[in-house]
Amino acid sequence: MGTDQHATPTSGAKTPVRERGTAYAVLSFLACQAVVFAVALAGAWATQQGVNDWYPALRKPPLTPPNWVFPVVWNILFFLMGVALWLAVRAAGSVRRLGVALVPFALQLGLNLAWSFLFFTFHWVGAAVADAVILISAIMASIRAFAPFSRIAALCLVPYLVWVSFALYLTTAIWALNG
Repeated sequence: MGTDQHATPTSGAKTPVRERGTAYAVLSFLACQAVVFAVALAGAWATQQGVNDWYPALRKPPLTPPNWVFPVVWNILFFLMGVALWLAVRAAGSVRRLGVALVPFALQLGLNLAWSFLFFTFHWVGAAVADAVILISAIMASIRAFAPFSRIAALCLVPYLVWVSFALYLTTAIWALNG
């Protein structure tokens, strides 16, 4: 077994970390995907009622994509979130070494889930706008937190930041158009 070199964000020094092999890499990848897709499934559950009953009746702004686009984009983004988490954990050498960098990532997952409930379940569009603003900040904090461990992990979150910024436009416009 060889060693792999992992940078720590505080020192920048390389720390030897024993390779755990392909099976560990695959299992840790699947675990990271399971974490983010658990949030995705909970959000999809929260979305179902409103997307069929309430959302179709809303006035929507220009640039609103067709409904089929949302699940396609969100599945890609959640996959990329899982990849980002996995890359950051691997680069750090363990979840424990990633430490406080996980805080904004966990926060953005919670805010992402909360948005689905606020918007689709409770129809609190103004609160969903506020949630999206905070979510954007949490995604930016996640990007900054992951970057010292893995630039690729940080870059995996950029499409998510762009999409949530677009979602903020849509949510704000829906709030304005529908009172």
